[in-house]
Amino acid sequence: MTRFLAALCAVALLAQPGQAFDTQATSAFVIDQTSGTVLLSKNADVPLPPASMSKLMTLYMAFEALRDGRLSLNETLPVSAHAQSYGGSSMFLKQGERIAVEDLIRGIIVLSGNDACAVIAEALSPTGTEAGFARMMTQRAQTLGMTNSTFSNSNGWPQAGHRMSMRDLALLSNLLITDFPEFYPLFAETEYAFDGRVPANRFNRNPLLKLGIGADGLKTGHTSEAGYGLAGSAVQGNRRVIFVISGLQSAAARAQESEAVVNWAFRQFAQRMLAKKGTRLAEADVWMGAQPKVGLVPAEDISALMPVLQTEGSSAEVVYTGPVQAPVAKGTELAQLLVTSPELGTQSFPLVAETDVPHGGFMARISTAAKALIDLINQGPAAAS
Repeated sequence: MTRFLAALCAVALLAQPGQAFDTQATSAFVIDQTSGTVLLSKNADVPLPPASMSKLMTLYMAFEALRDGRLSLNETLPVSAHAQSYGGSSMFLKQGERIAVEDLIRGIIVLSGNDACAVIAEALSPTGTEAGFARMMTQRAQTLGMTNSTFSNSNGWPQAGHRMSMRDLALLSNLLITDFPEFYPLFAETEYAFDGRVPANRFNRNPLLKLGIGADGLKTGHTSEAGYGLAGSAVQGNRRVIFVISGLQSAAARAQESEAVVNWAFRQFAQRMLAKKGTRLAEADVWMGAQPKVGLVPAEDISALMPVLQTEGSSAEVVYTGPVQAPVAKGTELAQLLVTSPELGTQSFPLVAETDVPHGGFMARISTAAKALIDLINQGPAAAS
């Protein structure tokens, strides 16, 4: 493996110290969705009580059922005694009545209806019970890559074994945004006066939606065990940030911390051009080629999310396994550009061959063999043993 520093004229990688975000949340995960760059991870893989943020999994499975034709928005579902029995956040549904799926979904998103989740769960459950649906949730979460999530109910009501990690919630938030763009705008609704019931309960609890900072989702959560949390997302310009925080002590602390996270994510990081398409950043040695080296260039413009204030210790290097065996075709991926900063870790970008390098002729092969022999001799007896 050959490594050498890359000459990146477009960005200075040594500058002033940057500022990490010191969150008050007990667990947090922040990712720049546009680039896939993790901005913050704090106890992100610890399974914790997710409270109502776990309703996002029920919504994901409801959206899948709508897409597959197993549900329709105007279909009505019955309210059971079990669904009506839930306290906490509620649509105030009554046993025996039938509610349209669209109303139930909006009731889950905007009103955080525990009862609405149970109605959806019983409709989709293989056993007709919420417990059966919870087992489906756990199985589906595993197939989606949420390895630190297990569900005991559909709504986050405190129950043994009901756990999610903040990274899993961020992954789920991203799936909701990318897999169901037709439904995602519902998460930005600030109020929903379902059937005129309890008008004071019609408002979305997401504290960011009215602040004008690009927030458009997703779900708050609160229980005495979990504290106050939020799985959120916001868009500014051509960037989207997804974040999950948990364990705050009050609704006010959640609102303040959520806004601070969004502002930090957008203001302390920026997308920067590192290298233009076709710019030679390095050369790779070629074995038995018509030329001894081949240029390494980006196949496309390379840009990366970087801290606004670069930190000491940031670097850029090109890594490849060489020498490269001839013939080499132009455009063949040969190397990786590794851009490292203490805040964001290492980001990797492919580099390709700048030109074709055919097999060398007889004299080129003799020259290569001679050079290899000389290098071996110069290394001394230890190298030959």
